[in-house]
Amino acid sequence: MERLIFNFRLAIEGIAANRLRAFLTALGIIFGVAAVVAMLGIGSGAQKAIMEQMKLIGANSIIIESTIDIGDDVEESEESESSTPGNGKRKWSPGLSNQDLVNIKEILPSLDLTGGEINLRYPAIANGIQSKTNCIGIEPSFFELNNLVIGEGKNFTETNVINGHAVCVIGKNIESKFFKGQSAIGERIKVGKNWLTIIGVIKRRLATKENLEKLGLQDYNQNIYIPIQTALIRFKNRSKVGKDDISNRNDFDPNHNYNQLDRVVLRVENAKELQASADLVGRYLERKHNGVKDYEIKIPELLIQQQQKTQETFNIVLAVIAGISLLVGGIGIMNIMLASVLERIKEIGIRRSIGAHKRDIILQFLFEAVFICFIGGLIGIILGVVTAKVIAQSADIPTVISWWSIVLSFGVAFVVGLVFGLFPAKRASEYDPIMALRSN
Repeated sequence: MERLIFNFRLAIEGIAANRLRAFLTALGIIFGVAAVVAMLGIGSGAQKAIMEQMKLIGANSIIIESTIDIGDDVEESEESESSTPGNGKRKWSPGLSNQDLVNIKEILPSLDLTGGEINLRYPAIANGIQSKTNCIGIEPSFFELNNLVIGEGKNFTETNVINGHAVCVIGKNIESKFFKGQSAIGERIKVGKNWLTIIGVIKRRLATKENLEKLGLQDYNQNIYIPIQTALIRFKNRSKVGKDDISNRNDFDPNHNYNQLDRVVLRVENAKELQASADLVGRYLERKHNGVKDYEIKIPELLIQQQQKTQETFNIVLAVIAGISLLVGGIGIMNIMLASVLERIKEIGIRRSIGAHKRDIILQFLFEAVFICFIGGLIGIILGVVTAKVIAQSADIPTVISWWSIVLSFGVAFVVGLVFGLFPAKRASEYDPIMALRSN
């Protein structure tokens, strides 16, 4: 043990005597370790963001969203003297409706859970506070489909839905805004012209604005949820034809939303059937809507999986770059150590002549290489963490620096020093003491 400590002290003295050379030798390791730490941080952050997106949309989901897209379905009327856009004839479509959802359930037996949504925008009033809010007409399955948990109160019952009762479940932010410091359960809130009794408050869902925008989702915490029949009976049923629609029958308004439902979510039991199910739904809607493309079918999970594959490829490229940096740094250490051995031949000869064994020479130079990599690894970890944070701030890319990534980077630096320092150390030990003393 004493010989080991003595050899380590000699290695430290050798490095201290050539600090600039030791620092330049460690540069390759510094940048290599920094690249590894930054790469793992970016990769882990991306994986975390992807998992958050998966939680937001739920598994095995197909989303059908209504759109207002006249496309090629509008033909200019020959009788119209005006060329104003919107005055024309158009193929008729019933729009996305509750009947579509019923029919889809019949043609797709593999469905596990379904739910329709109606998005409405109304002012809400409670406790003397007024604010514009999103009022969403939903089915009780909505919360399970979107991985939402009702923290207080209860979900809608089938009776609430069928009879269109004046009840609602609100987001946590709605409770905080209108009922500060008190429970909203049992309280009443006026939405539009209707008074609703609050029967539940959903647990706060944390989600980044970026993820919500990517998936086309609203902030669930900001919404008021009502039974879908309540929305159709007490608020607005866009599928009904009124006097205004009859009086404007000769004019087509491309901005008029005639869809009864704004969104339909279908959950398939088997993920392998996602694409086939979406294709079947698409063919049904195309026929039912007379070829009018007033809907859009999305499979968020497949999009996220594609994003995940792209991210994995990106991570592999980063790993290769980081590996090359470490390899170059290791080769640099080996070259400098070989040059150092040539410069210190006489020192080696003196040590051997006064009783040092080959093992002592190997340990001395091996300690030097490992210590250089050790210091380079520490600096590289700090630089990598800073780089990851700078990238996260400037490029808006999520990064997660974990302890295991730091330990891995540090371990890689140690192994590089050990592997690439072994050859120069072994070569130094093989010099003949007499020939080493004769060298200039």
